[in-house]
Amino acid sequence: MSFHVGDKVVYPMHGAGIIEAIEEKEILGERKKYYIMKIPIGDMKVMIPLDSVEQIGLREVIDDEGVKQVFSILQDSHSEMSSNWNHRYRSNLEKIKSGDIFQVAEVVRNLAFREKKKGLSTGERKMLDSARQILVSELVLAQETTEEDVDEIIDRFFAGVS
Repeated sequence: MSFHVGDKVVYPMHGAGIIEAIEEKEILGERKKYYIMKIPIGDMKVMIPLDSVEQIGLREVIDDEGVKQVFSILQDSHSEMSSNWNHRYRSNLEKIKSGDIFQVAEVVRNLAFREKKKGLSTGERKMLDSARQILVSELVLAQETTEEDVDEIIDRFFAGVS
């Protein structure tokens, strides 16, 4: 899969951004071409080797239909998670690592529900924050809106949960 300058893409575990440039660089004596991706949330730049795109799982940002599906997942009643902290954590981490925005939305939804009902451990709290940031970064680019607007929408989904 090949991307171009200006494309909106998602880097699993990091979030969504825009390809700003394609540059050839020499690193550790090896010359390679890299996508230079700017991730607006956190104002981070990432260099992605063109020859690693497939294994990294770089993909395009979701379309309007995908956004509706994410919102539908967030509104859905949560699915059962293991009561075993370790199993739950590993399962959620796999979902985030998958780079699949719909699985990331499930993690955000399930952990947000659990936080309201029982509270979260420090590890799960960090995981929720990380998953939410990945989700927000993609929704911001997919909807061409602001981080604040997306945060507000997501907060509304969980406002009635107790």
